[in-house]
Formats: sequence, structure tokens, C-alpha cells
Amino acid sequence: MKTKLLYFFVTSFLILSSCSNNDDSSTTLPEPTTPEAGEVTPLDLTKYESGNNVMMQTFYWDVEPRGDWWDILSEKVASWADAGVDRLWLPVATKGQSGGYSMGYDPSDYFDFGEYEQHGTTETRFGSRTELENLIKKAHENNLEVIADIVINHNSGGGEEYNPYRDKNTYTLFDETHGNASGLFNRNYENFYPNSTSNYDEGSLFYAEQNLDHNQDYVQNWLWKQDNSVAKYYKNTMGFDGWRFDYVLGYEPWVVKAWLDEVGGFSVAELWDGNPVVLKKYIEETGSNVFDFSTFYKLEEALDRYEDLTYLDKEMLWQTYPEKAVTFTANHDTEKDSNEDNFIMAENKLIAYAYILTHPGYPTIFYSDYENEAFQEEIKQLITIHNSLAIGETEILYVDADEYIMKRKGTSENPGLIIYINTSDTTKRRTVKSNWINSTLIDYSLNSTYAPYAKEDGEVNLEAPGKGYAVWSTTTPQE
Repeated sequence: MKTKLLYFFVTSFLILSSCSNNDDSSTTLPEPTTPEAGEVTPLDLTKYESGNNVMMQTFYWDVEPRGDWWDILSEKVASWADAGVDRLWLPVATKGQSGGYSMGYDPSDYFDFGEYEQHGTTETRFGSRTELENLIKKAHENNLEVIADIVINHNSGGGEEYNPYRDKNTYTLFDETHGNASGLFNRNYENFYPNSTSNYDEGSLFYAEQNLDHNQDYVQNWLWKQDNSVAKYYKNTMGFDGWRFDYVLGYEPWVVKAWLDEVGGFSVAELWDGNPVVLKKYIEETGSNVFDFSTFYKLEEALDRYEDLTYLDKEMLWQTYPEKAVTFTANHDTEKDSNEDNFIMAENKLIAYAYILTHPGYPTIFYSDYENEAFQEEIKQLITIHNSLAIGETEILYVDADEYIMKRKGTSENPGLIIYINTSDTTKRRTVKSNWINSTLIDYSLNSTYAPYAKEDGEVNLEAPGKGYAVWSTTTPQE
């Protein structure tokens, strides 16, 4: 149904203006060129598609209550689908050494989804296997893919055994009575670095003694090659549709490529590196998507560290590989990290979401942000904008320390958008060249009630609130 909003045109404001030299000495914003005051009809965004939706990261670090998480997520699946989500990234679904307290990144039994009594519990932190299967089924019923978090750099929780290659005891024995109750993919010291066929894996930065040797046929067979391998069991038996590869700095790119060549599916790699050249090289070596840490850090620098939006005019992965860049503003690691340069402050989160949800790339929404009542409606509106109008080539129309204006040029059938970010304390306006002519514009983010008019040459005077943003596009012509 087409929705109508009433926009009142304002003739003058006694607030600070934006000038080309960023001099805020003026006290009056320029009067906009607008049609006669009255009713304007927003576009029906349900009639437009950008060809891209968003992924939901469905957890945060140390989720509570323990044992109920799969059921909690099941209750949210339908509403997430309605909001425009098309994939769910689940936490590591199998038993870790920490048992009922484990977030899964200390993997012990790759086939225990909450059905074997070991490490002090039967269920995982997130619930039982049956509850997980119900969640996956419900996601599929709502046309959502389910992404498995895959941790194959290291293992944890095995039994102690003498390791001749280290000349000491190591916790590298995994069998039915030592951290691998399923009996599938049993391991011992020969399957970890170093061993009789491999020296140390220099790429591993932690869990060195339990760092899997992916060069071995035995390990490859159990991880992705044979019919009951981890990859094929997760896909064919459990119903997972794709993969999030944890800590790929710890093993070679060919491992991810081999996995994908064998089983396919959507994938995204956690290559924690802010250099877009490094991320680009990994994409080309593996064929996998990667989390766009280059954009994450540019947002952190622009909004927090240096408070300078010109950092958004730097090189980022989405510029060269938009179809492979999985953008984000937060995840379970950044939010628990004590390093202030590894997270975006709460007061800037919505601006960061406005950026990734209007720019190219595949955005990821962080559970804790979406479920924050102060953020949810605004993020939902941005998802709607992303899924409908965020299409076409990008062009930065203006950028300085506290203003950033970017245009998505749209297509012949889609008008695209212009995002205006303003990190100063006051409302600003700036005249730019749009692709729209003889058209009233409105802010689809609902942060501004200003309704400027794009003249026959496309020139238009746009507005953004202080410490905020606006997302502009055209309206339906009045009959």
C-alpha cells in the first residue's frame, strides 16, 4: 500500500549553515527552492529492489540464558525475514571444551550438536540438537539461509598424551572418551603441528599445540572430502547453507578454496586485516567473500578516532570487490574487545549503519544493535532503504571533516539515493548535483522533514541533522 507523508516546507531557519569552506559563521540556512507547500507522496519502496539483502549475526559474546538460545532465535526468524534479512549467521553450533559455557571457539567434537554428555553437559550453550534443527527448519520456511561458523584452525578439550614431536605431554587425544564422544573425526598428536610429515605451521598465532595440519589426507577427508565429513554432514544432514570461516590467518587460503570447491555454498572469511589489498588478494586466492575490515576501520577512524569524515574518501574493499565485501559495524569480537580502536562507539553506530546500508557490499547487522530498542526502528528503515534504493554507481559529491555526501546513481528503473552524513553539532545544508530533475525529494530515513526541489539541471539543496544523516531520493509526481 502506498503511504503518504505530509511534509511542511520551512521558509527560514535561525541555525548554522554549511559553506564550501566549512565556515559556520552564518546564522541562516539558504531558503530552499520548493514547489507549493502541500502533500508529497513517497515512493512505494516495496516496488523497488536493489538486488541485495542483509545478513544477521545472531549472537553476541557470552549470550544468555544458556541452553535457550536456539529457541530464542526461532522466535525472531519471521520478523527478521519481514525486515529484509536473507541469511542468519549462527554461532559455532557444536560442543567446545567449556561445555555449557562455551561460545564454540574452543572446538572439541565437530559432530556433537548438543546430544552427547561431555565436558559437563549434554546441550551446548545454545541448546539441544533438536532445537537447532527446529531453528534451521524455521529459517528455511522463511526463505532464510543459515550460515555455520566453522573453526578449523585449532582444537581444544582433548585428552593428555605424550607427544614425541614436542617431547612433552599435549592435549591432542580426541576419541570417544576424550572430548569426541561422537567418535567421528578422532585425532591424536599426528594430526597436529608438528608431526611426522609437517613442521610447525608458522601462520598459527594461538593454540599452537592443537593446531590442525590441513595438509594431511586424513584431516582433509574428515573436514570436507568424504561423505560424512564436517562440511557434507553440516550441509546434507543438518541443513546449513553456507560458511563463516573463523580465524583464516591461521591456515592457508587453499584450504577454504578446497572446501568451497567440494561443497559450495555462500561463504565469508574472517581475515582480520584492515588493508584492502590484503583482503582483495584473499578473495582472488579462495573465491570466498571476506568481512570488509577495511571499511570497518575507516568508519572507526572517521567517526571515532580522528573525527574526520575525509577518511571515508580512502580506499576500501567494497570499491574493488563490492560483490565480495561483507560490510559490518560490529561483531561479537569487536564488542568485547577492550581496544578502543576495535569498535565503533554507540553514539556513532547508526551513522555507521547508514553508511554500510547505502554503500555497495553485503551488510551484516549485529544482533545486539538490532535488538537494542533505541536502534531497531532506525536500522529497520535503513534495511528497507538498502534493499530498495541502494543501487547504481557511487559518486562522492562532497566531503570534508564533518560532512559526507554520496550518490548512488540508480538505474533506468530505480532512482537510487543520496546519503548526507553530518557529524557537526548543527543542521547543515549543501547544494549538490543530483540525477533527478523537476522533482521534490524527501528523506527516506525520516530524520528530516525538509522537502527540497531538484531543478531542471538536477541541482538541489540538501539537508542533514547535526550528529546524524539523511537519505534522499525522489517522490511520486502528483497528478
